[in-house]
Amino acid sequence: MRQVADWRSSTLFSDAERAALEYAERMTITGQRVDDALFERLKRHFDEPKLVELTAAIALENFRSKFNVPLQVDAQGFCIVPQRGT
Repeated sequence: MRQVADWRSSTLFSDAERAALEYAERMTITGQRVDDALFERLKRHFDEPKLVELTAAIALENFRSKFNVPLQVDAQGFCIVPQRGT
């Protein structure tokens, strides 16, 4: 999980994972666009049902972050807690 923030330089992620992470980033950051080149890369790794599911999962997490934060809803499950000295 610690490598997700550095997915571009990390050697831990497959091509499919890199495409999904870029897709998530572009869906999440205002002003970013999912262009045809990225969509073509995604289609090399994911069929249509998987792309729909991936898109829905990313959209749901974006919804949660926009909904929960202003209402101060605490995390109910897994979250990354920085370890001391890392």
